[in-house]
Amino acid sequence: TIEMGATVGHYKNEIKSLPDGDYTTSIYGDNNILTAVGHAAGVFYGYQTKGVYSTTADADAEGLYMKNSAGQVSFFEGGDVRFVDQNGDKEINAQDKVVIGDPNPDIYGNIFANITYKRLTLSANFTYSLGNDIYNYQRSIINSGSNFYNQQVAETTHWRYEGQETDMPRLNYGDPMGNNRFSDRWIEDGSYLKLKNINLSYKVPVPASSSWLQGLTIWAEAQNLFTISRYKGSDPEFSAANGVLYQGIDTGNIALSRALLFGVRINL
Repeated sequence: TIEMGATVGHYKNEIKSLPDGDYTTSIYGDNNILTAVGHAAGVFYGYQTKGVYSTTADADAEGLYMKNSAGQVSFFEGGDVRFVDQNGDKEINAQDKVVIGDPNPDIYGNIFANITYKRLTLSANFTYSLGNDIYNYQRSIINSGSNFYNQQVAETTHWRYEGQETDMPRLNYGDPMGNNRFSDRWIEDGSYLKLKNINLSYKVPVPASSSWLQGLTIWAEAQNLFTISRYKGSDPEFSAANGVLYQGIDTGNIALSRALLFGVRINL
């Protein structure tokens, strides 16, 4: 016999009103979580980007700049991230921040199947999530190119010379131009399909004359066998904390490990 099924879940949360108006919260970033009327709770709030300036001439043509806390102006150059100037004033600052991601999935659920042949039973359970975004905080640290921390191999493709086409900005200690600020560079698609567990069991024949043994089953199970996802982190199934503002933030949590289990079930 074959038994198959699936579940589909969807939820929607929306902030209807706030007594003191919209506000932002800093969670593993600078004012990067937005709480605003008309939006879901905990959406990601930051800068949009359009790659990396290939040449300083390209940067000069746009003429974008930023100011430090002392009011000193610095213009973007070749190798800097090309941020989107939302209000057209040429200055890249907090006024250019927009919603860049939502950790809430469009749909989620599981897919299961049970196949029985004589005394053998094979069961499998998949879990999935579609349409949720992830803030890869860990990657924002190990792809920053602005400190002495160990970096990912991806950093070897960082911008080095005029005319180079790359999506990794130049190395710049201390990140004076804010290339690694909270932006869509660190927002990834968190959709996934995971084989959560698969179980194979065998019912051992029990003599009809047995007065004490009613059943004997030998089983083996594998958990978290594989995950299909475009997410660059270790595992898209996680939560930084239980609070609603902490959803979809990957701080480097250890991935759910694979496990192999064996057992015997005895019915007396």
